[in-house]
Amino acid sequence: MKNYWDSAITFEEYVAIGKQRLEYPGNEKDLEYKPYYELGLQRIERTLKKYIPDPDQIAELEGKQFKGKILIISEVWCGDASATVPALVKFFEGHNEVKIFLRDSDKSLINQFLTNGTESIPKVIILNENDEVKASWGPRPAYGRELLMKHKADPENYPKEHFYNDLQIYYAKNRGKDAVQEILELL
Repeated sequence: MKNYWDSAITFEEYVAIGKQRLEYPGNEKDLEYKPYYELGLQRIERTLKKYIPDPDQIAELEGKQFKGKILIISEVWCGDASATVPALVKFFEGHNEVKIFLRDSDKSLINQFLTNGTESIPKVIILNENDEVKASWGPRPAYGRELLMKHKADPENYPKEHFYNDLQIYYAKNRGKDAVQEILELL
């Protein structure tokens, strides 16, 4: 994992790359994903403004005395990532180093952490002090997975548009707290 960690980027670089791809799409995919980059950057900004680390969760983190690092596989255009990644970065700030590995830059990492055979992101990889994988999490908290299962079980009565809308409402209200808690339980 050390080579992936070493080639990963900071959150600030991640946001800058997203802005660059929005303004100057480098390929057809960037051009096609332009609306998603725009929406992702807006959600990242909103999450950064509104997310305040929960004092009880900070106390739990400090009590665990976790000395490892957090590596997140992500892309700015991803709706789940734009709601979760900024909260995680703010939560671990001053406690544990967090870096981001762009999924689409090298599929060899995400292929080690598939979700039901898919390259779903964000994927949080918890590394110990020796850069070994302790656990992984993602791409969304339990409630988000429940919404997805509801959609998959009955897409006619709970179409994709309703799923996405309900998921974004949940993310806006929850502000990363559930994702942080689920990750804390893995430390």
